[in-house]
Amino acid sequence: MDLKTLQKSLKDQYRSDASTSRVTVTAKSDQAESPIACSIDIGRSIYRAEAHAGVGGAGTSACSGDLLLGALAACAQITCQMVASAMGIRTERIQVTVQADLDLRGTLGISKEVPVGFEQIHVRFEVEAPEATADQLRGLHEKTEQYCVVMQTLVRPPRVHTEWLQSSRAAESV
Repeated sequence: MDLKTLQKSLKDQYRSDASTSRVTVTAKSDQAESPIACSIDIGRSIYRAEAHAGVGGAGTSACSGDLLLGALAACAQITCQMVASAMGIRTERIQVTVQADLDLRGTLGISKEVPVGFEQIHVRFEVEAPEATADQLRGLHEKTEQYCVVMQTLVRPPRVHTEWLQSSRAAESV
């Protein structure tokens, strides 16, 4: 696949009309049969998610942390592959592994001193590109991290706005 040819018309379009480069990505969750599970609709597929086994989930479906790390792994993997292709670096293998450390006492409200959320995220890239120079690999590293949307979102978090809506039945009973 020739990535430059594939992206040329898109880049030309975005350069000539920047408003066409803006997209909105949506994920929607909905209640499941128990308080420890839900469904997630990303528009093309519906996934089941559940609480992590460490907070009472069965451990049979992805937890939200799995989904976050999976999103980072997928974005880093695809970004690295695309950057390597664009740079003309032939790779035999690229693999990304993402791990994160979490203390569940924060999530369960056991300790106010323990933060809720991941404390550290580790991303490991294994790249087999025998013909690549050290400079090419350095460039691949820099550009992959620069253009990985999920990584940049975690490194430079956006403002998060929340909105709570009550159903008319709930509002009447309040």
